[in-house]
Amino acid sequence: MDFATENVLALVVGYLIGSIPFGFILTRLAGMGDVRKIGSGNIGATNVLRTGNKGLAAATLLLDLFKGLTPVLLARLWYPDAVGWAALGAVVGHCFPIWLRFKGGKGVATNAGVCFGLAWPIGLAYAFVWLGVLAGSRISSLAGMCAVVAAAIAAAVLGYEDYIAVLVVIAVLIIWLHRANIGRLMRGEEPKVGAAK
Repeated sequence: MDFATENVLALVVGYLIGSIPFGFILTRLAGMGDVRKIGSGNIGATNVLRTGNKGLAAATLLLDLFKGLTPVLLARLWYPDAVGWAALGAVVGHCFPIWLRFKGGKGVATNAGVCFGLAWPIGLAYAFVWLGVLAGSRISSLAGMCAVVAAAIAAAVLGYEDYIAVLVVIAVLIIWLHRANIGRLMRGEEPKVGAAK
């Protein structure tokens, strides 16, 4: 199999796994309706938390993380030279799932799984920044954006040159998807996790 074909297959497998809309599925199965009709309208864990069900939000977070991790690990077995494409596919799949007319989440949890799959030190840097900023600010969007930038920096600093490009592309995508959040942050209007509605 040639290099280009491996890249395409890794991207497609990553996309299909990443596009499984766990937040949407879990809230439907729990009888809580369509998560896209509340809060931000996203299918990620932060919006699932707005249903008031912390268990569902935690399950969504873990499943979204694993759907980023899984295609990267599979690519390591099947197409080791195309791991970056699998990583990109997983995040793009979560953000633009074909099953939900390409309207998904913002990719932060899925990218956490991707980072751990690429290299555990990058994953640890991602988790440390994500959780640290979240604990300090209680603003989910800010924590996520800081984490995606930290992952790209960690790859450069720790010597994972092969992953810098894909992590930069993913960071740009995720920050672009947070553009409305950035506007609210600048206006001081971004809601905090656990704040009264």
